[in-house]
Amino acid sequence: MKMDSSQIKIDLFRKLDSLRGRNLEEAYGLLLNFINGKSQIDDWKNLTSEQKDALNLGIEQLDKGQGRNHGSVMTDMRKRFSNG
Repeated sequence: MKMDSSQIKIDLFRKLDSLRGRNLEEAYGLLLNFINGKSQIDDWKNLTSEQKDALNLGIEQLDKGQGRNHGSVMTDMRKRFSNG
């Protein structure tokens, strides 16, 4: 059965409305990634080669387990830039 756009939106809303907790957050993230995907591709194309190289280096470091968690970075930045 082929649905028109309004039927698709209603069906999608009902399915999203039934989700709770982590499942809702994951669906939201997937939907945003899909919607924003085109602009993110364009953003990548607009980066300089140096910016792309730096991002790729960061990804490689994360893949090797050389990353730091957000809390640790934030603690260091607060110490570094606090007025006390």
